[in-house]
Amino acid sequence: MRALLIAQAVVAIFLTVSILLQNRGSGLGGVFGGDFGGYYTKRGMEKFLLYASVLFAFIFFVLAIVNVRLALNS
Repeated sequence: MRALLIAQAVVAIFLTVSILLQNRGSGLGGVFGGDFGGYYTKRGMEKFLLYASVLFAFIFFVLAIVNVRLALNS
């Protein structure tokens, strides 16, 4: 049980870092008269960080469910 909590904390840190490292793009500039017609694709490190964030979020979710199930059973 303790190992799952530690794993969940580590995954939470990695998830937070991967989200914070992502490029913020145009931010609110697009809302207030920015380029509405542009198409933007993610490449390289941005794409890796996007996939890493999705993976870490999924792992965090699964670990949370496992922790709840184990807490209810004990």
